[in-house]
Amino acid sequence: MTTAKYDVLGIGNAILDILARTDDGFLTAQGMAKGSMSLIDEARAKAIYDAMGPATECSGGSAANTIVGVASFGGRAAYVGKVKNDQIGDFYAHDIRAANVTFTTPIATDGPATACSYILVTPDGERTMNTYLGAAQNLSPADIDETQIADAAVTYLEGYLWDPKDAKEAFVKASKIAHGAKRQVALTLSDAFCIGRYRSEFLDLIRGGTVDIVFANEAELLSLYESNDFDAALKQLRSDAKLAAVTRSEKGCIVVDKATVTEVAASPIKELVDTTGAGDLFAAGFLYGLAINAGHKRAGELGCLAAAEVIQHIGARPQGSLNALAKQKGLLG
Repeated sequence: MTTAKYDVLGIGNAILDILARTDDGFLTAQGMAKGSMSLIDEARAKAIYDAMGPATECSGGSAANTIVGVASFGGRAAYVGKVKNDQIGDFYAHDIRAANVTFTTPIATDGPATACSYILVTPDGERTMNTYLGAAQNLSPADIDETQIADAAVTYLEGYLWDPKDAKEAFVKASKIAHGAKRQVALTLSDAFCIGRYRSEFLDLIRGGTVDIVFANEAELLSLYESNDFDAALKQLRSDAKLAAVTRSEKGCIVVDKATVTEVAASPIKELVDTTGAGDLFAAGFLYGLAINAGHKRAGELGCLAAAEVIQHIGARPQGSLNALAKQKGLLG
């Protein structure tokens, strides 16, 4: 097997994140389920934008956040996602490249506008997302560059890709190319509502070996196995997955494979500000740890460190170098 050009290549919905602080009353008035991710149309997107308060904008999408995190650790990172040649698309492409991520996906010249996600953050740090998929949902198998996928040690896929049909096919194509090149494929389950839509298909991906590494939080794990018993669900995941990392907020994370269970404590924080991107950045640290052969425990510690950094400020991207932070904490040499 040839040496990888990239440590991690992410494929996901390329979405501009528009974040604003709000309260539970606003969510109720807008008919939003707190903590959920809802898919919306362009008219609903405009209505939410008009109603929400001052906002912060950043190139986003679950897998993109992870890939930017990998780059911040010093990893070699690439991203595949669809934007349109509009103002938001130009901003998106510039923003992700500025984070030292290779981004060469062909830009759409027609069709819907670049995707946006309106993220409402309540005082308890919980985020409620309303996503207009726009151009992102037109990611297709034609956008998957076989050489680029084969050049990545890990291809990282987000569960949200399972919503649009063409993106689903791109996901499967990328997985086949990666395995053909004897590389690994990782999947983040994205959110419990996403699992509710595609539970049996996600289980087939895990059990059938389409994915090698699974990321989930506690709620997603319980949803996947339709269980209220964490230990029983974790046991089932160990049986189904080659390797999995389950995040548990302030309890840290548990990393499991067929032979071992590794518990890792959460990194301490001063204040919880915004949970947006916590799971995405955990995956970044964990995958970077795997890339440098740090072992499951250290990979989990790097994941928890990155998650702790991102939840202490608004937005799903690190505000400083994660590599420098990890060195400061003694997690990298």
